[in-house]
Amino acid sequence: MLIPLAFTVPFKYGIPFFIKGMKRSHHCNQLRKENAGSPAILIGWIDSLRDHGGVFFLDLRDREGKTQVVLDPENKELSELFPRLKPESVIEVSGEVRKREGSTINPSLDTGEIEVFASSIIVHNQSKTPPFPLDESADKVGEDLRLTYRYLDLRRPPNLQALKLRHEASMAVRTFFDEQGFLEIETPVLFKSTPEGAREFLAPSRLNPGKFYALPQSPQQYKQMLMVAGVEKYYQLARCFRDEDLRADRQPEFTQIDIEMSFIDREDMYALIEGLLKEVWSKTLAIEIETPFLRMPFEEAMNRFGSDKPDLRFGLEIQDFSEDFRDSDFKVFGGAVSAGGAVKAFNAKGLADLTQGELKHLEETAKSLGAKGLAFIKSEEGEWKSPILKFLSDEEKETLKNRLAVEDGDIVFFAAGPWESSCNILGRTRLEAATLLEKRGQVLRDPRDWKFLWVVDFPLMTHDEEEGRYVASHHPFTAPLEEDITLLETEPKKVRGQHYDIVLNGVELGGGSIRIHQPDLQKKVFEEILQIPPEVVESRFGYMLEAFTYGAPPHGGIALGLDRMVAILAGRESIRDVIAFPKTQKGQDLMTDSPGSASEKQLRDLSIKSLEEEA
Repeated sequence: MLIPLAFTVPFKYGIPFFIKGMKRSHHCNQLRKENAGSPAILIGWIDSLRDHGGVFFLDLRDREGKTQVVLDPENKELSELFPRLKPESVIEVSGEVRKREGSTINPSLDTGEIEVFASSIIVHNQSKTPPFPLDESADKVGEDLRLTYRYLDLRRPPNLQALKLRHEASMAVRTFFDEQGFLEIETPVLFKSTPEGAREFLAPSRLNPGKFYALPQSPQQYKQMLMVAGVEKYYQLARCFRDEDLRADRQPEFTQIDIEMSFIDREDMYALIEGLLKEVWSKTLAIEIETPFLRMPFEEAMNRFGSDKPDLRFGLEIQDFSEDFRDSDFKVFGGAVSAGGAVKAFNAKGLADLTQGELKHLEETAKSLGAKGLAFIKSEEGEWKSPILKFLSDEEKETLKNRLAVEDGDIVFFAAGPWESSCNILGRTRLEAATLLEKRGQVLRDPRDWKFLWVVDFPLMTHDEEEGRYVASHHPFTAPLEEDITLLETEPKKVRGQHYDIVLNGVELGGGSIRIHQPDLQKKVFEEILQIPPEVVESRFGYMLEAFTYGAPPHGGIALGLDRMVAILAGRESIRDVIAFPKTQKGQDLMTDSPGSASEKQLRDLSIKSLEEEA
């Protein structure tokens, strides 16, 4: 017999109005056949309602799952209540757990072998009709509408599961670092502007008129100061901010797993992060990933895959034909080599049946990366077909055939020009070719085939032709390889940095480096290599250089994108899917209608004038 824990008062607005709620006995994914005959109290949202010839059913849903509820047909009050119930209303059900038999068992539900025979229902809150269905069909609804009603979109079980997965990943991270002797330390969110990276968000200071804080792009400088302070092992799930154009893998605010350690080298960092990722995959997906991870120098990754974050789940590797075409009569190829560039090619096996539309798309993609076009050779019915064939010698054709193993049904793509540009063009074409082959039924990229990779030995500097100076490839605090330090003054472009990226299936999970800890070397990089004026160095980094004069230890770190990692774990394409309240590509929160305007008084308090005022 159920003991009443609540009572209802007369109907209000057609629905019973509750005074005091009951305490639920189980969540909606907890009851099993072993509970048959026991009383139960469930609270949740009505997922669906069904009338089977006077026998009333509803599915009750909470965060954990669903349970079928049957209304007692002899209960007049419940029979009268049922027509007034609406999906997504919050109700409380009291009743008895009963076994389901034979064809009534629902194998798709964890609770499919039981149902709750309701003796009473309390309506806690009646729902309006939602603006879109809260089932799988919602995926076809425009994203703007779903973000406007994000609280409803999150109510959908797959999205709640994504948030739960994020929680589990975060807990695994914290547990791992705690066991490794790290301290979790919060660093300031209000920092100073250091405009060497992405565009910053600025926050005006009321107490210091005309001065601005910057929201941190990362805690980089603070965590290095923690190493000088003797912390030795630091981590933080850090909120970071970048005012940049957004894509599926970008948000103006995001979370990174931020790490810094003293007295380490690169090998120590590789072992630590491999252990961390092994733990996260084990705790969230019950998958044991293999360690150690493969390591690949930046130059090799670019040459073979056309990317510094290569997807190793499939082949279609790029090969270099520069020497083979150095003296070619085909001026496009020969000219590229003589100008110091490269000729690259790869065989997209089985893709010779490209449609004109698909080929045009590939050509447009190549042009967007600076190519004048996309040269190709098709092999069909024992014959090669291409506009460039007439320019190639028999020897060159034979070289291509043998090295690329060209067969009927294949298509070979080429890029000729500056080395990095040629790599990038074919790297992107390689990915597009993989997509087209998958559309034809080939399985090239299994989402559960985890190909982790360390990409190492990046160039420390790259030359910015527009500014006429070198800029840091990673950031200006990255230490050069010891054997390359002598090249800093003579050939900076050849200097390799102690920078490392962790890559998974073509996605950069994170990046870091061993840092410069000697004040003289750091100052030299700032002023002589990067050509930052001394007064600017002093204003932005003076405290850091000063700190390094007080016994800064050798140290290094890394930052992993938590949002990006969880998206991969959840099998989602966009990090927006694993962030509770994400922004749109315009940086807007449609649910709260932010960013919003500031009042005139607020602007006056901050010593700010609007453009409209000045006009």
